[in-house]
Amino acid sequence: MHWINRYIDQPLLDGAASSLRAWHIRTGLSPERLEPLWNIAVTGILLFAAGHFLSGPALLLCYGGLIMLTLPSAWMLFTSSRHVGGYNVAAYKRLRTRAFMKREGEWAVRLAILFTAICLPFVSRSDDPTAAYFMIGASLWFVLTGPARSYLAAAEPPMPRDGDRSFNTDLQFG
Repeated sequence: MHWINRYIDQPLLDGAASSLRAWHIRTGLSPERLEPLWNIAVTGILLFAAGHFLSGPALLLCYGGLIMLTLPSAWMLFTSSRHVGGYNVAAYKRLRTRAFMKREGEWAVRLAILFTAICLPFVSRSDDPTAAYFMIGASLWFVLTGPARSYLAAAEPPMPRDGDRSFNTDLQFG
């Protein structure tokens, strides 16, 4: 178990924390917004690919499924945009506590999601071309969003840049 935690889980958590930090530095937005935007971007690419490969009722079914997968992320973005405070020390402390609980309590779930994401494209085969395309799309969606969701939720959030001296680690000149 120590080997799995040291060489698989911890590097992925560090990569997710680096992604959250880069996201916050470049956009100034809360790290909570990265995962829903990532989900919407992946779903948009899959919508484009479905329009290219499918037609007729299969295309409509695929569009309906992908739109339903996008709705929770869109709702999360819509409801989080109404919070005026933004990403501050209180939000950082709340995210840090939630990430710690997820890191310590759900490590087996993260590894199960990662293992499923690795194996799913290989075990989802079908003789029907439409079903095969649908399963490939579903596998791609899960591979690109499942591990990202679990690791971004458990990663250490970046410190806010809102002027609090206890959280200000940069030297500021001028």
